[in-house]
Amino acid sequence: MNRIIVLLVLLILVSRSELSAQDKRPNIIVIMADDMGFSDIGCFGGEIPTPNLDRLAAKGLRLNSFYNTGRCCPSRASLLTGVYPQEAGVGFMVDPKPPMSENPSYQGFLNRETVTFGEAMKEAGYHTLLSGKWHVGGAPGQLPSDRGFMRSLAAPAGGFMYSGHERAKVLLDGKPVRPGTDVPEDWYATDLWTDYGLKFIDETRGTNKPFLLYLAHTAPHFPLQAPQDEIDKFKGKYMAGWEKLRQERFKKQKEMNLLTGEFSLNPSNPKIPEWESLSKEEQERYDLMMAIYAAMVSHLDKSIGHLIEGLEKRGLLENTLILFFSDNGGNAEAGVQGITKGDTLGNRNSTVFLGQCWAELNNTPFWLYKHHTSEGGIASPFIAHWPKGIQPSLHGKILNTPAHLVDIMPTLLDLARGQYPKTYHGNRIKAPRGVSLTPLFAGRSVTRTQPIFWEHEGNRAIRTGKWKAVSNLKEPWQLYNMEEDRTELNDLSARYPERLKEMINTYEKWYAEAGARPYFENVMPWQSS
Repeated sequence: MNRIIVLLVLLILVSRSELSAQDKRPNIIVIMADDMGFSDIGCFGGEIPTPNLDRLAAKGLRLNSFYNTGRCCPSRASLLTGVYPQEAGVGFMVDPKPPMSENPSYQGFLNRETVTFGEAMKEAGYHTLLSGKWHVGGAPGQLPSDRGFMRSLAAPAGGFMYSGHERAKVLLDGKPVRPGTDVPEDWYATDLWTDYGLKFIDETRGTNKPFLLYLAHTAPHFPLQAPQDEIDKFKGKYMAGWEKLRQERFKKQKEMNLLTGEFSLNPSNPKIPEWESLSKEEQERYDLMMAIYAAMVSHLDKSIGHLIEGLEKRGLLENTLILFFSDNGGNAEAGVQGITKGDTLGNRNSTVFLGQCWAELNNTPFWLYKHHTSEGGIASPFIAHWPKGIQPSLHGKILNTPAHLVDIMPTLLDLARGQYPKTYHGNRIKAPRGVSLTPLFAGRSVTRTQPIFWEHEGNRAIRTGKWKAVSNLKEPWQLYNMEEDRTELNDLSARYPERLKEMINTYEKWYAEAGARPYFENVMPWQSS
């Protein structure tokens, strides 16, 4: 009998020890901005005040070579699954038409040959929460509640900022919300996502399990809309014009040593008019467009400040890893003119698209925009903040390590002591493509054995170490040394033809494995073929 009692006591102690060890695992918040350029926030060179994101950077670390896929849906698919978007079934968008939709790599929703980090982290013992934009499948069986998220307030597609908008479809755990019951009658999306993220966190308190919150903001994606008093703060601040403001951002980036080497500012796109060539009326219109955008970014920062304050009040900030990045580069989709429709631009009834001229500023110092695989399309600001887990000596540091959205899943599972499954619910699961970034938090290097790949709408790229090969649309392949020429000004393809050939061959092998296909039909007005 005494032996049995001793054994029971030992089992209880072991169980408590394991539970204590589990408690030490960090909470994790993954924040994704929507259509925000590389240089829009203060700690990446921008003039828009973002004190809360700057605080996270000052007490955390930044990566200056973090990459997305160049477009919203593919980026979300890659982030959620740890594989490239074609491998997850979302190589294009969520509404492809035949014959593209007949290709499994472009079917438009997450396939079952992948797992989401909601599913994998749930298996690892985390509460899995989502608040914000989903955009990787909106039919039954494709929603966050179907893919491992235990609580979710989700926009299946996005493209709105205020309640009452025709696109403002929001689901609570997979079911349409009831205004005034599930959510307020009137809301602004940036605030809604953060408020419900904190609400879901509160529901996990006292369960002795850590949480993972995916906070997927819809700002600053079009339609550009923000509270009027915040827009008013920025009106007139952009009358200096895109050339001067771009030079000012570049100067700030140089002063903070944001990029390695003696990097240069990419020349302005020749399609963009000189600011001084515009009439006063045209300048005021463009100024207001950028003022609305700046108000959205500023409000996003305030919302993140509300999140930080909420974590502090709950005693959770010290052991919570916060990751922040954007889904693609600045958005030039509306061309040089942009779009301004409505009596009061920036309110809930207006339609404003920022356009190409200001997207050039958003992506300082890089070339091209969202959709493309030049740096302007795929480079994202990246911040990691974790007081308990990032060495104090690294606080405020800017690291040059290349990384990609496919690395987020391995990082989360590494911290959770979880596993990326080979099979899940009877399905064989594709192997992850990324590597864990957790060594960076301890000042160690990351070992990447595979290149990083991109393909979207015929825009292609591969990065291996310091070398990047890129081809947008039907352009010839170009080769750049990213340690010496991050702004892609000095094409080395003629000097190193064998290196380029080897990289193209590696790319073509991946291209075939991923089921990618050529796509040149959707050429945008700012693109050239």
